[in-house]
Amino acid sequence: MKKIRLESVFNEFTLMGIAVLGAFYLGEYWEGIAVILFYLIGEWFQHKAVHKARHNIKALLDVRPETATVISADNQYKVIAPEQVQIGAIIEVKAGERVPLDGVLLEDSASFNTAALTGESVPRTIRKQEEVLAGMIATDRVVRIEVSKSYDQSALARILALVQDAAERKAPAELFIRRFARIYTPVVTGLAALMVLLPFLYSLVRPEFIFIFDDWFYRALVFLVISCPCALVVSIPLGYFGGIGAASHQGILFKGGNYLDAITKVNTVVFDKTGTLTKGIFGVQTVLPAENTSDKDLLHLIASVENFSNHPIAKAIVKYAKEQHITLETSLKITEIAGYGLKTVMDGKEIYVGNARLLSKYDISFPTEISHIPETTVLCAKDGKYMGYIALADSPKPDAAQAISELKSLNINNIQILSGDKQAIVSKLAEKIGVTRAIGDLLPEGKVSYLEQLKANPENRIAFVGDGINDTPVLALSDVGIAMGGLGSDAAIETADVVIQTDQPSKVATAIKIGKLTHRIVWQNISMAFGVKLLVLLLGAGGMATMWEAIFADVGVALLAIFNAIRIQKWKE
Repeated sequence: MKKIRLESVFNEFTLMGIAVLGAFYLGEYWEGIAVILFYLIGEWFQHKAVHKARHNIKALLDVRPETATVISADNQYKVIAPEQVQIGAIIEVKAGERVPLDGVLLEDSASFNTAALTGESVPRTIRKQEEVLAGMIATDRVVRIEVSKSYDQSALARILALVQDAAERKAPAELFIRRFARIYTPVVTGLAALMVLLPFLYSLVRPEFIFIFDDWFYRALVFLVISCPCALVVSIPLGYFGGIGAASHQGILFKGGNYLDAITKVNTVVFDKTGTLTKGIFGVQTVLPAENTSDKDLLHLIASVENFSNHPIAKAIVKYAKEQHITLETSLKITEIAGYGLKTVMDGKEIYVGNARLLSKYDISFPTEISHIPETTVLCAKDGKYMGYIALADSPKPDAAQAISELKSLNINNIQILSGDKQAIVSKLAEKIGVTRAIGDLLPEGKVSYLEQLKANPENRIAFVGDGINDTPVLALSDVGIAMGGLGSDAAIETADVVIQTDQPSKVATAIKIGKLTHRIVWQNISMAFGVKLLVLLLGAGGMATMWEAIFADVGVALLAIFNAIRIQKWKE
């Protein structure tokens, strides 16, 4: 009765109530009890399935500790709830403990396990003043962090709320069933009444027709039980919620069931390059020494000089040299030549390390073809003689080629790259990972203009995959906006329809697969429910179905639909 008062007079509870009271009136007590019993069993399975889905999502994301250790100005320690910690406070996290709040690292560097957030099995090294997110685990030492966001504004808290609220964004199938049920239920109630009334009226016109009230009333009750839309109103939302939960286990956050549906229609995928298909950091691609110079000698010269620079390119070269076990000079006096490079003296000889303009400035000849290399180049000269160069580029992510291959296996062949990088660099990446169309030298407004051209063709259903920061206009413009690695990005969470927190482009194909599986199971449930109900409805109207068949057609089909929907939650790649 409470459900009837709170929701609507015409719903499945009304139909059940009328059927049970009618069965008792006819003396069919066991059938009336069976209607109630099996319905409660169905309700129990429904709540169990929904609870499991919600619990799985919460367990995946809600990894924040319940306490935070705050250090006061006089170096006193105080353990309080994270909600009470103010922005700007200093907190301490011991090795093995989870970080309770977003903040910036105060130590020189520390290692953190980020598996709960990004799925990365390798610990991440974070340096001083870099961002640390709630949910990370300090792995190697005690660290101090300055809190930068309140408890409820942390990236993790907002994503948790986003996923748990995703059920509010209904898919078209859910909205259809909700609207359909509002019309369907009163219609079948009226039809059940007509099943009793029409034969009675017919008997008045044709006296030879014998009207037995209890027989026709029983048929109407069977009709009502069959007509209950339980299988539809339970299994369809559960299917979409299960899809959201399954995606969350893969590190993919859908903002609602409507986007699970939308992603199944995608036939065009457009990728940003930097930070999406590539790592977003420079890496050494080529070490090419001049004649009479070895790779190690060239790397030793360049890395020793670059070791005194904080430029990202310099750091990449130094890191590579250390990986090659090159010993670097530590007592050089470096002169920076702004816009050109660095100059020093080593073993009494002048060393120049920088771009091609640096060597031209000092009239040092070098191969002219170097100027046409698409990658970033660092040249070296020693005592006025060209020694060779190192080429650096933003290297592809390990699964970039796999991402393109998996999309093609899903019959998505219109795959493109848009980037602000040089056309030569973008084309080289595209060729390497198997993309046929790649456009470089684009400003943000150029990407918008290009995407608008694609959307002008109504057959194109476009998913744009970007880093969620510089690409917010195109994320918003596309049919499905997918943000990569957006845990710490407000733009990604606010603008994108889907957030891939594992930072893997191959998860785009995974998201489409989960969307297709969810869509398939939802429509399996719809087809099964309508098919079985229609069959038993016809049998019931003809007096060939009892209340037991009606119970199966309603509660039994609902249980089968629930079990079918639960399959989504168990999906694995």
